[in-house]
Amino acid sequence: MDLKINVIDSFTDITFNGNPAAVIITEDWLSVELMQSIAIENNLSETAFVKCLDNKHYEIRWFSPITEIDFCGHATLAAAFVIFSQNKQFITISFFAKAVGNLSVTKMDNGYIQMCFPNKKPKTINDIPLALLNGLSIKPSKVLLNEQAYFVVYEQEADVLKVEANNELLKQLAPYDVVVTSSSSEYDFVSRYFWPANGGDEDPVTGSIHTGLAPYWADKLNKDELVAYQASLRGGKVLCRVESDKIYISGKAVQYLEGKITV
Repeated sequence: MDLKINVIDSFTDITFNGNPAAVIITEDWLSVELMQSIAIENNLSETAFVKCLDNKHYEIRWFSPITEIDFCGHATLAAAFVIFSQNKQFITISFFAKAVGNLSVTKMDNGYIQMCFPNKKPKTINDIPLALLNGLSIKPSKVLLNEQAYFVVYEQEADVLKVEANNELLKQLAPYDVVVTSSSSEYDFVSRYFWPANGGDEDPVTGSIHTGLAPYWADKLNKDELVAYQASLRGGKVLCRVESDKIYISGKAVQYLEGKITV
């Protein structure tokens, strides 16, 4: 069986930056075992599998090299980029994912793709796991938690940039991942994302976690529109807008690969 595959760099307009994701559009779902095997073979932070339900409406599933993921922003952006590229007349499409429901995606005039996600604002916790405290080289000033990750807040941007993670310890926090964040001199806030239990050591750019980061920093900075930067080695810029129970996440994307896989 031959399958078309696209690899897209998300949250960037420069190849080899942002976060790469593979996109495979199928008429019928492959087996979970096969989708996981393809994701392992691709060895990217995410492979998105997409099935068309009807006109402009799709179902989407995301697989890391380790497991199926409930919610992934950058691979949603990559999938939308592929669909918009193949259907120039489309302005808005929607994806359905079991864990998060329907996700509306819009092609903007400025070259950005805007995704409408649920608000996943984290809550402050007082009982901080030892695996988290010992798994980061710099002690946090505050820790919050949502259904996806622990949010480690630092007072200094430099701490976000230089903190080192002990991923063997952070694995003990499963099913939660870890994001470190601070305000920024150039952007509204910066972050880095560690997810050894679910995908790998450090994710280049994580769209989903900005559904928690954006409302947190919107409150702190008293603004609804924010520009964020995920400070991984590849790096990526994320535009965020907070509207009540919705978070709008926008980014650019660029094609890296178009091909065929045989399974």
